[in-house]
Amino acid sequence: MWIFLTGRNTKKMNRTRSPRAYPGIYIRKANQSDLPAIMAFDERSNREVNPRYWQAMFERYGDDKDKQLFLVCEKDAEIAGFIIGEVRDWEFGSRPCGWVFALGVRPDMRLAGVATQLYTVMCGFFREAGVKKVRTMVGRLDNDFHSFFRSQGMVAGPYVQLEKEL
Repeated sequence: MWIFLTGRNTKKMNRTRSPRAYPGIYIRKANQSDLPAIMAFDERSNREVNPRYWQAMFERYGDDKDKQLFLVCEKDAEIAGFIIGEVRDWEFGSRPCGWVFALGVRPDMRLAGVATQLYTVMCGFFREAGVKKVRTMVGRLDNDFHSFFRSQGMVAGPYVQLEKEL
């Protein structure tokens, strides 16, 4: 059975089967108990882990909120990936849109449909929230993320990111 979030009420979301029926893949809201697994495969990917960062992310995005969502993917009862997103309103004149700002997949689970399923569910959440666009930001040299998001139909948007050393 496949369900998207309904009525922007994430309390209605339970364990959901992948829409493409990948065997054993389920998407659900993150729990506090998921953080050690997320930190462990994030550490394998990035070579560093910050427990305070992940605790803060869970506290900010893990609770039921209308515009924010922290999901995990389970494969064979183990955490295989996560995604965090939110609806942002009127930044720099932009109409409300969905933002994906964290996505991770356990290294041994890459190319197994995990990121696609997480992204699909997140986009369903954004649609239910009434937004018509989803955005993200990726490192210029991060070819894996570029390839993934482009494979999902994303293209360069109308904004340019700027920064300055302080």
